[in-house]
Amino acid sequence: MAITVLLSFTACNAQIKNAKTESVKIFGNCEMCETTIEKAGNLKKIAKVDWNKDTKMATITYDAKKTNQDEILKRIALSGYDSEKFLAPNDVYAKLPECCHYERKAQTVAKVETPKKDTAKTEVKEDHSAHSHSAMTEAKQDIPQLKAVFDNYFAVKDALVKTDGNASSAKAKELLTAINAVKMDKLTTEEHTVWMKVMKDLAFDAEHIADTKDASHQRDHFMSLSKNMYALMKVSKTETPTYYQFCPMANDGKGANWLSKENAVKNPYYGSQMLSCGKTVETIK
Repeated sequence: MAITVLLSFTACNAQIKNAKTESVKIFGNCEMCETTIEKAGNLKKIAKVDWNKDTKMATITYDAKKTNQDEILKRIALSGYDSEKFLAPNDVYAKLPECCHYERKAQTVAKVETPKKDTAKTEVKEDHSAHSHSAMTEAKQDIPQLKAVFDNYFAVKDALVKTDGNASSAKAKELLTAINAVKMDKLTTEEHTVWMKVMKDLAFDAEHIADTKDASHQRDHFMSLSKNMYALMKVSKTETPTYYQFCPMANDGKGANWLSKENAVKNPYYGSQMLSCGKTVETIK
């Protein structure tokens, strides 16, 4: 068993570049807790969490150039589990299965950095719901956190309009970098809620588009990428309108959507074959 765990740990380190490993206490009770904690903390090739229900200790291995311990612990807190640095929102903790209701420590303190010019840190004690809602609302970023994500999405879309698999792959790599660079504590409450739901899928699709030069395969992932990007765009304030467009021929006749900065239709699923096939179905302002 020890050899198996060691080999697994070694394999994890081999997959994650710039690997940094740390141990931190995360509160929970059972194997169900273990599943939720590890699922919330894990990011493919970026972060791996191994939690022990007996010791309550988690071994966290992550790419230090793409994420950090705080970002991982925040995701775990938002799934309902306290650590010694961050408390789960009270309403999320309350919705955990009865067997997962671990004893909460009143002395736990969550520290979050606000974007104020004096770079002061705000300490939020037992009522972590204040951190997850009002504190994040006040922490609206001076530079929109999601702008780079949207800009790189549009760059991928433009490459697919030209059926340029090489360019689409390159732009998807930049999109993946932008996704991993998002500072969750600087998102608004609405953005944060949606981001936690779509973050992993966005990264998954961006990574697959980046890993191939085949425009057909890229377009398969662009469909789901666009669906999740739309959900994120709906809760984000942008300086200019964004157009949600639809092609009835894509996806084997089932239809597929995409986002565009232009009202004029330029179809990323067919390119020059059917460049103007589609229509704008919604204008997001």
